[in-house]
Amino acid sequence: MAKDIEASAPEGGEFSAKDYTDPPPAPLIDLEELTKWSLYRAVIAEFIATLLFLYITVATVIGYKHQSDATVNTTDAACSGVGILGIAWAFGGMIFILVYCTAGISGGHINPAVTFGLFLARKVSLIRAVLYIIAQCLGAICGVGLVKGFQSAYYVRYGGGANELSDGYSKGTGLGAEIIGTFVLVYTVFSATDPKRNARDSHIPVLAPLPIGFAVFMVHLATIPITGTGINPARSLGAAVIYNKDKAWDDQWIFWVGPLIGAAIAAAYHQYVLRASATKLGSYRSNA
Repeated sequence: MAKDIEASAPEGGEFSAKDYTDPPPAPLIDLEELTKWSLYRAVIAEFIATLLFLYITVATVIGYKHQSDATVNTTDAACSGVGILGIAWAFGGMIFILVYCTAGISGGHINPAVTFGLFLARKVSLIRAVLYIIAQCLGAICGVGLVKGFQSAYYVRYGGGANELSDGYSKGTGLGAEIIGTFVLVYTVFSATDPKRNARDSHIPVLAPLPIGFAVFMVHLATIPITGTGINPARSLGAAVIYNKDKAWDDQWIFWVGPLIGAAIAAAYHQYVLRASATKLGSYRSNA
């Protein structure tokens, strides 16, 4: 473990040295974890959070498509509904809310790509990561199932909220958009939750769910026209399972491969480039 010297400002305004020690990496396989209620409580929290996330966001997508349907709204369909901006706000806003609610219980992942990135960085064990991803996928399926149940008249007609590659874009473009979008999200997660940042910037309050939600919002603005924005394999899988049309399944691999690659790149960049450089700098300072 690397030990750095950080600066903190007391009331007098002068900075004093403050020790910071990196937390130990999570064990790869921790069987003792299976005996703890805290693990299952966290898994339940991930399931419920992902269910709520998919219910609100997919319902927003279906509602917008219905309101902007020219055959339904013959007067001003183009300007009806929340629009792409509103859809992006729905996704980003729900992530902000749900991460805020569940961060202290499960870490507020709500996304297999986030869980995968944190696993690669040794922030969670393999057992916890697998259980989280299963819970997230099941929660997503149930959430979209609720949307179909409540909006059965419109669900299939308006695409079921499923992620599909838009016409005019190649599969390579869609894959690249998912990689970059997920990198932005997972990089933001690492930066916003970095314990070293909290130690160094303890005099500056940081609300981690806010930048994470904004990252989701901004990525949706950029990639909705291309793929409908996946960056969350559970979100894409849940919609594909309930919608169950060939086009959604044909493109499904993009919404798994892209996010997992993006998450892996973000984890490697943060842990082995940014954090490694900071550790070396801190060691240099402590030896000076």
